[in-house]
Amino acid sequence: MIKSVEEYLRQLKKELAGCDRATIQDALSDAEEYLRDTLATRPDLAEADALLPIIEKYGTPDEVAAAYKEIESRTPPTFARPTYKARETVVPASAEPKVVDTRPFYAKFFGVFAEPRAWGVLLYMLFALGTGIVYFTWAVTGLSLSLGLLILIIGIPIAGLFLLSVRGIALVEGRIVEALLGVRMPRRPLFSRKDIGWWQKFKGMLTSRHTWTAIVYMILQMPLGIIYFTVIITLIALSLWGIAIPILQLGFNIPVGQDYNAYYYLAVWLMPFTVIGGVLLLTATMHLVKVAGRLHGNLAKVMLVQE
Repeated sequence: MIKSVEEYLRQLKKELAGCDRATIQDALSDAEEYLRDTLATRPDLAEADALLPIIEKYGTPDEVAAAYKEIESRTPPTFARPTYKARETVVPASAEPKVVDTRPFYAKFFGVFAEPRAWGVLLYMLFALGTGIVYFTWAVTGLSLSLGLLILIIGIPIAGLFLLSVRGIALVEGRIVEALLGVRMPRRPLFSRKDIGWWQKFKGMLTSRHTWTAIVYMILQMPLGIIYFTVIITLIALSLWGIAIPILQLGFNIPVGQDYNAYYYLAVWLMPFTVIGGVLLLTATMHLVKVAGRLHGNLAKVMLVQE
C-alpha cells in the first residue's frame, strides 16, 4: 500500500526506467499535480487514507507507466521518425528498436535534401543566433541584477521572478528543440506545490539542478548560435557560388575575381567541376547540419530536462 505521494512518484519513476527522460519528467509532473491537488480537497483525512481512492481513480504506478509508454509510441516528435525506407532491428544489449537505413549510398548522401528533419535543423540553427542573443542577455542581466540586489529585501522577489522566467524559457526552448530537431523534450512545466510557502518555493528553485543547467544553456546558446550561423552561411554561400559561376560568367559576364584593372575569368572546361564541387559541398553541409542538430539535441536534453 502506497502511503505518500513521494512513494508513489518513486515507484512510478522505477516503472518508467528506460524511457526517455523527458517522458519521465512529464509523467512525474502530471502525477504529482493530480495527487497533491486532489489531496488538498480532503484535508480531514490522513495522507495514506486519502491516497487509496485517489490512486484507484488515477491508476497505480505500473498502470500509469504503461499508459505513458503506449502514448509515447504513438506520438513521437514530428521529425523523430525517418521519412525514407528503413527497417527496425533490436540490438542484443537493449530492447529499444534500432532504425537501419536500407538505402544505397548515393541515395543516403543526396537524399538528405528530401528529409524534413534536415531542413528543420537548418532553420533552428539560423534562428539560434537570435534566440542565443536574447537568452544570453536575459541570463546575464538577471543574474547580475539578482546578485546585486540580494543585500536588499527587494532582491529576493526579483531573484525569484528571474528563476521562474528561466524555467519558462527552458520550457519554450524545449518545445522549439522538439519541433525542429525532433528530440523529445518536456511538454509541460515542472510541477510547483501550492501547499508550501513562497520561501520554500524559492529555496527549491535555488537548489534545483535544473535551474542552473538551464541558465548555463542560455549563456552557451549565444556562442553556439554565432558558430552555427557563421559556419552554415559560409558553407552555403561557397556552395551556391560554385554552382552559380557558369551562370554569372557566361550569362552576365561577371568575373570570378578582380585585381585593380584586371578581371579574372574561369576557363570553360573548369566550370563543370565548380558546379559538381558546389553540389557536393552543399550536400555535405546538410549532413553536417544533421550531425550538429543531433549533438545540440543531446545537449538540450542534458541541460533542460530534470533528472
